[in-house]
Amino acid sequence: MLQQSFSDLGTPLQQVTFCVLDLETTGGRRGEDMITEIGAVKISGGQVLGSYQTLINPGRPIPVGISYLTGITTSMVEKAPSIAAVLPSFLEFLGNSVIVGHNVQFDLGFLNAALTRGNYPKPSNKVVDTLALARRLVRDEVPNCKLSTLSRCMNLPKRAAHRALEDALTTSDLLHVLLEKAASLGVLGLDDLLELPKLHRHPQARKLSLTTDLPRKPGVYQFLNSNREVLYVGKATNLRSRVRSYFSSDRRKKVTQLLKETKFIEFTVCEVPLKAEVLEVHLIHRHQPRFNKQAANWNKYVYLKLTTNERFPRITVVSQTLDDNAFYLGPISSRRVARLAASAIESAIPLRRCTKKISANPTDTRCTSIQIGSDSCPCTGAVKEITYQPIVESALQALTGKPELAMLPLQNRMRALALERRFEEASKVRDQAAALSGLLQRQRKIDSLRRAGRIIVEIPGWGRAEIQNGFLVNTLDEAELKDSFTSEANRAAEIVRKEDADELWCISRWVNSQSSNLKIIYCDLPLASQFPGLQSFEPTMGAESRLEKL
Repeated sequence: MLQQSFSDLGTPLQQVTFCVLDLETTGGRRGEDMITEIGAVKISGGQVLGSYQTLINPGRPIPVGISYLTGITTSMVEKAPSIAAVLPSFLEFLGNSVIVGHNVQFDLGFLNAALTRGNYPKPSNKVVDTLALARRLVRDEVPNCKLSTLSRCMNLPKRAAHRALEDALTTSDLLHVLLEKAASLGVLGLDDLLELPKLHRHPQARKLSLTTDLPRKPGVYQFLNSNREVLYVGKATNLRSRVRSYFSSDRRKKVTQLLKETKFIEFTVCEVPLKAEVLEVHLIHRHQPRFNKQAANWNKYVYLKLTTNERFPRITVVSQTLDDNAFYLGPISSRRVARLAASAIESAIPLRRCTKKISANPTDTRCTSIQIGSDSCPCTGAVKEITYQPIVESALQALTGKPELAMLPLQNRMRALALERRFEEASKVRDQAAALSGLLQRQRKIDSLRRAGRIIVEIPGWGRAEIQNGFLVNTLDEAELKDSFTSEANRAAEIVRKEDADELWCISRWVNSQSSNLKIIYCDLPLASQFPGLQSFEPTMGAESRLEKL
């Protein structure tokens, strides 16, 4: 764990200047009624910095009921300045401070209406509503959250009610009490305070204190139970904001149960965001957290297999790879997608679909594929090896470097079906083509990273990362990541292992999404062809030696 610094907290609350505001008006209609009094007190670090108070001539009689409530009569404001005369001095007093009020939107509504009439822009100051804070922090301790009720229940200094400055002072006293209560929930910075009302009395709100030490930096977080078993692993560009969001808007049943079981929250800061993404993958594989949907999914990944070790190869979906000289595409995270892609290849290229073993002397027995009207099959002896081999070569090329060999026939087939108004069949072909296209695009990106060998990229604002055969091995800030990551042994093998797939996909997605921002410092082989936004880098004589000096 790292000691939290002031910069990690955002703006510490003791350094924030608040302007506690209260207005009195001729009524509650902001478009018709007018301001009769402004009261404000400016505070910081528990100290009063100054106050502002003035009566305002609303330009109309004050209703008797309002006078009875506030004590402000028409005669009292006859010689008072107009709101137009008051606004310049009040805006100067307000400055850039954080506006605070009890049900502050009422006051801001009248203030903004006055500013609009005077051709002033609306203030962009941050706003804190003590009513919303009180509902969040002390609702169960008081009959209601009226300012007078809170003042009485919290034993705040007694002041005259419904006069602007007195109400502003009472609200400032209330603010200090609420800030103390918020601190017990880990609210130490201004941004946390602004987010606090959005937590909506979360049933696990007491556990917000677990987030106190979380910095506003990229990294990985872990939720742990009382036995320190890892329940969930996640990554974030802002650890504090991400983890605290679980206590606000997220109402999923899974999250509710997760927070109920959580007793500890641990984190690891990763100065380079890519490290956070990779570390998340490794921690999920290591701990198999039951709240991570993808925890054990990699064991279920499948491959597309072209059985080139057979006399008449075919496409199959398999769970494991063998040392059998067959061609494997994957791993693929969805068996359904894999089957759609296999159907796409079979629809575009006339590979055999039957599974029977074809002898050297085939009989005239027709397989099921032939019987239902599919293309001719070698099982009948009608297709010879010499004529079948080009079909296999076309399938292999479609899967490795020439996807158009499969995609063009599929597109033509889809158009023909649409013209014949066979839309259901056309949609099936469309789904097959989409599955195959997605798999091939992803595989090409992964293969290009693996073939590129050693890659060093510079990430603006973060530092540098080293990638070897598609795997993260080093960053600028962590000289040795290899101990926490899996071994590089066998990682450059031709077939991707299931346990490596998530990291490869993670890095491929990251390079693709950040390609326009990355600067290539070094790579063994060109990489930009599969990542259009990535700068070109051509290795030159002496590049390796120059690299060692970086």
